[in-house]
Amino acid sequence: MKHLRRLLLLSLALLPAGCASPPPVVEPELGVTLPGGWTAPGDVNDGAPSNDPGWWKTFGDTGLDSVVEECLRNNHDLRIAAVRVDRAESQAVISGADTLPALGLQVDGAKSQRNFIGFPIPGMQGIPRNRFSNYGAALNLSWELDIWGRLRSGKSAALADRQAAMADLHGARLSLVAQTCKAWFAVLEARRQGELAEATVENFQASEKQVRERYERGLRSALDLRLARANLATAEDNLEATRARKDGAIRQLELLLGRYPGASLETTGALPEVPARVPAGLPAELLSRRPDLLALERRVAGQRERHHQARMALLPRISLSSSTGTSSGELQDIVDRDFSVWSLGANLLQPIFQGGRLLAGIDLADSNAREALETYVKGALRAFGEVETSLALEGFLTRRETALTRAVEQSQAARELAEDRYARGLDGIITLLSAQRDAFQSESRLLQIRRLRLDARIDLHLALGGGFSHAGGKGNAPIVYANERP
Repeated sequence: MKHLRRLLLLSLALLPAGCASPPPVVEPELGVTLPGGWTAPGDVNDGAPSNDPGWWKTFGDTGLDSVVEECLRNNHDLRIAAVRVDRAESQAVISGADTLPALGLQVDGAKSQRNFIGFPIPGMQGIPRNRFSNYGAALNLSWELDIWGRLRSGKSAALADRQAAMADLHGARLSLVAQTCKAWFAVLEARRQGELAEATVENFQASEKQVRERYERGLRSALDLRLARANLATAEDNLEATRARKDGAIRQLELLLGRYPGASLETTGALPEVPARVPAGLPAELLSRRPDLLALERRVAGQRERHHQARMALLPRISLSSSTGTSSGELQDIVDRDFSVWSLGANLLQPIFQGGRLLAGIDLADSNAREALETYVKGALRAFGEVETSLALEGFLTRRETALTRAVEQSQAARELAEDRYARGLDGIITLLSAQRDAFQSESRLLQIRRLRLDARIDLHLALGGGFSHAGGKGNAPIVYANERP
């Protein structure tokens, strides 16, 4: 037992050298010069966004707050991402097991009988036999000394994978919240579009009735009546189309909420106003805020560690082993020290020829590391493009909303004037129907643009990796790895 105790003390003394930690965060070189600010025009200041987990509350919509919270509780995609974190955690534990000593308890017992055929013993009848019993108990200890850091690199790579999975979980949460916000606003727009379509049908019904009465009195031609009825039928078709869009939007939202898609979700309220200024921060800060880029950086770091692990596989491996226990022919002697047995050994293994497997492993790890780096650069450039596009789109949509607001005002006034002039016989049916259609289309397009502006703001949240800090100054980076277990 004292030999095992000595080996345990040696193991504990060398244990710090076998501990592994995640690789440090080092942002890879992009090979692209980043500007000092975003190039897209717009009302943007330099206050860096924080990754506020409640960024959707800036829209001031209590109904939206409720459905987002329900989504975060029940969405299955988010649960899948959480399961992947648990899986990466388990893999990290498995990868780290080889860096620690392995201790096992072995208890065995055996009985055997031998027949001595052909060896007669005087005075003994029958075939001579001999029976043996053997009982033993032993503690076995084995440990590979990680002199070159091969095992530590494997554990460090697994820890980086776990961090990447956690970043993916944050990214999935951000993406699901954004999808839920868009689905909610799509339902609100579809409901308002349906109300507008119903009002339009009622308006066209009144016009058709007026034209029909005039036709019956011989004041209008059959052409006027047919055009009015065609206009009404088109409005009724549009009403059914808007109802179908609303039905589909509600079912999609219910799926995000983890509900049965029965189109039973009740919604109230109008589309909210888009929050004001956008503190987008600086391009260089984006690399440390977006969960997808953090996950890509962790995968680059993990592949670097695996490349080191593959190179260290060429060097000798040194292992220690020890066993101590008892061995006796009687079961009651298994705890008697007089029957103790022990062994202590060490071995060194130097790979010499393995058919090129180890060298090919180094090449494979190097290829994986280079692929991970290129994937990171590609992801970073895509992220910059998403921010620039979202910032520019905000300006375009704002100006479109301003123009459409004027169009709605003018088209509604034109419709009222056309209806009055038609009633007095000053204009024909073509002018009336055209004015009515223009009024409906301009108001419908205005609703669509308002919803697109909300979607664009959501996309900007996604592109910047979270919420906005209106206090200015440097924002808070996401605590991606805060829930790690030691």
